[in-house]
Amino acid sequence: MIREMTHTEVAMAIEWAAREGWNPGLADLDAFLAEDPGAFLLAEQDGRPLACISAVRYGEKFGFIGFYIAAPEARGQGHGLAVWQAAMQRLSGRVIGLDGVVAQQANYRKSGFSLAWNNARYMSPAPNLPPPPVGLVPAASLPFDDLLAYDATCFGLPRPAFLRSWLGTAGHVALALPGLAGYAVARPCREGSRVGPLFADTAEGARALLSGLAAALPGALVLDVPEDHSEAVALAQGAGMQKTFETARMYTGTPPAMARARIFGVTSFELG
Repeated sequence: MIREMTHTEVAMAIEWAAREGWNPGLADLDAFLAEDPGAFLLAEQDGRPLACISAVRYGEKFGFIGFYIAAPEARGQGHGLAVWQAAMQRLSGRVIGLDGVVAQQANYRKSGFSLAWNNARYMSPAPNLPPPPVGLVPAASLPFDDLLAYDATCFGLPRPAFLRSWLGTAGHVALALPGLAGYAVARPCREGSRVGPLFADTAEGARALLSGLAAALPGALVLDVPEDHSEAVALAQGAGMQKTFETARMYTGTPPAMARARIFGVTSFELG
C-alpha cells in the first residue's frame, strides 16, 4: 500500500536519510513539510514501512523528488519502484527535478529525466575563511517579501511557506548582505553544519556570507555547490573544503528560469 506519511513517519524518513549518510539537519522536519504537507509517501505492508519518497509540489507547474529510500531488508522487491511511481503520479503534469545518484542516471532517463548539471558536496572540519565583514545583517530583519522575491530568482519560483519556516527554524542562522545582494542559511546537522542556500550577486558577497555563517556555527561546514559554477567551486576549494560526493541534477522538462550565477550553494539535495 502507498499512502501519505504522518508527521511522525516523516521523522522516520529523516532518520533513514541519516542512516544513508545524507547528514540531515537537526530540525528539518517542519520546514520540509511546510510547502506541501502531503509530499512524503510511504510504501508499507502489514503495517511495516518498506520505502519512502518525497514529491513536493511547488506552485502549479513544478515539483521536486527526494528522500527516495527503501529499507535495506526490503530492497530488490519492487517496493522502491512502487513508491517512485506514486511520486511521479503525484507530480504528473509538472516539470520535475531531482538530485540523483550519478550512477543511476540511466534509470532516471527511463522516467523522462535529462541531466542539467552536477552538484557536488564540499566539506571541511575547519574551513579556512576570513573573519566576517562588518555589515552582514540577520535575514529576518529584512522585509520577508523582498527575501522571497530574491529567493525566487534563484530557485525559479516562490516558495513562501518553506522559506518562512527555513528562516525561522530554531538553530538556523540566516544572514543577508546590505541592499539584499545575497542571503544564506546554515543549519546544525548530524555532522557539523550545512549551508544552504548560499545565494549572492557576486563571489565576494558569497564569501562574506559563508564567513559569517562559519563564525556563527563554528566547526565542520558542508556546502553543496553546482559543479559548473566555477566561482562557487573556487569558493569552496579556497576555504579548504574537500569534495565528498556528487549528484546529478535532472529534470523532466525545461527547468524553471534561475539566476544560476547567483547560486553558490543549493538549498537542499532533498527539496531543490
